[in-house]
Amino acid sequence: MFIKKFKYLSTVQIAAAFCLTLLAGCSSIPTMVPDMALKPSHAIQLDGPNGPLTAKQSKAILAKLKKNGDETNIFDKHLALEEEIVGSPLVVGNKVDLLVDGPSTYDAMFLAIDNAKDNVNLETYIIENDEIGQRFAKLLISKQMSGVQVNLIYDSVGSISTSKEFFKPLIDSGVNVLEFNPINPLLARKGWEVNRRDHRKLLIVDGQVAFVGGINISSVYSSGSFGKSRSTKGKQQWRDTHLRMEGPVVSEFQKLFMATWNEQKGKELAVRDYFPEPASDGNEVVRAIGSSPEEPYSQMYVTLLSAINSAETQVFLTNAYFVPDPQLLAALKEAAQRGVDVRLLLPEKTDSIMVFYASRSYYDELLSTGVKIYERQDALLHSKTALIDGVWSTIGSTNLDWRSFTNNQEINAVMLGQNFGAQMQTMFEKDLESSKPITFENWRSRSIVARIKERAARLWAHWL
Repeated sequence: MFIKKFKYLSTVQIAAAFCLTLLAGCSSIPTMVPDMALKPSHAIQLDGPNGPLTAKQSKAILAKLKKNGDETNIFDKHLALEEEIVGSPLVVGNKVDLLVDGPSTYDAMFLAIDNAKDNVNLETYIIENDEIGQRFAKLLISKQMSGVQVNLIYDSVGSISTSKEFFKPLIDSGVNVLEFNPINPLLARKGWEVNRRDHRKLLIVDGQVAFVGGINISSVYSSGSFGKSRSTKGKQQWRDTHLRMEGPVVSEFQKLFMATWNEQKGKELAVRDYFPEPASDGNEVVRAIGSSPEEPYSQMYVTLLSAINSAETQVFLTNAYFVPDPQLLAALKEAAQRGVDVRLLLPEKTDSIMVFYASRSYYDELLSTGVKIYERQDALLHSKTALIDGVWSTIGSTNLDWRSFTNNQEINAVMLGQNFGAQMQTMFEKDLESSKPITFENWRSRSIVARIKERAARLWAHWL
């Protein structure tokens, strides 16, 4: 979280940055068309390894995707929604692996980097000088020394507690290291925009494997959250979700990395095979979504809002930081009121007390309209996932708050299809087993002190 990171700054830096935060934090989310999911009059266009597919090829693939599903128009509706929203293409032929928590994610990342033959591109909000950070650094340096080109983007505020000495061995080995939007105004490569942050978590290896999700590079993720992974000597367990992807969609994520590098005026990258001939490795339809404050509105916000407005049966949201704007709040309440099973899985423990109470300030009006709320116990919930109607899924870095939608660079993958949706459903239900339901009656009996804290925190909603 942005405000939490300010604890490492001097008093003068805090004052200057805070003033700019207030000014920049007044960004507003534009009003969106209530239902963007109107079915297009033209045939759905999909992309494959070699570019756009023919109408006949697209139709055959879509028929195969629906073959084992229920007789329903839900898949068609969400497919039409994704096709109508501008941005990167819907890409077929991908293999997607769901990664739960830090240990499995780091193991998969380390294996992919260790097998790299040509290039590694890593973009992260936080990279810490701890056991995990050092392990990444040593592996990246080793690959660079072996002839693999490594390019790293890290966020200036997210990694503010990491000293410059941590990056020196990386730079000395030949790794290209780019600090996103330096908080030091003397290092700014354009206008000083302290409120604009790169919250993405993206790893791409050889242009063939991509990782996206909510996990930063930090030892806080070293334990799993379900009690069966390596010990952390009593430290707080973190619950998070990530993805490993192979297939044509990896090129779309690579484009997003390159766009950030160029926009931040990173030095010219060594010529490597960043966009190899893509292979069709699976059956998943995936869309890469990169949101940026440079754009008129957040692509992920529009996509999620439209999916919720189009929901017919279920909206299952898991999120670490829930401070919704009026449109998202209205979409959730309206969905519940029209009979959709709306469930929010939110943290019971937090690393940001202000966000915690601001989030809880919305419980009363949500519960009163039929939205079900659960709080994850025994772990700090950091996941950012959604499952809608069993066929529309997303995993990424985007929180459900003003900062993600107006000030941050975020990245998500959207998957369409019932097979992956079933995996998401299983994961969500497993989390519910470790969660406590918040009932309307019990919520109304909370203390006056808690209510005051909620009201006070909500005043800061735009800046959290």
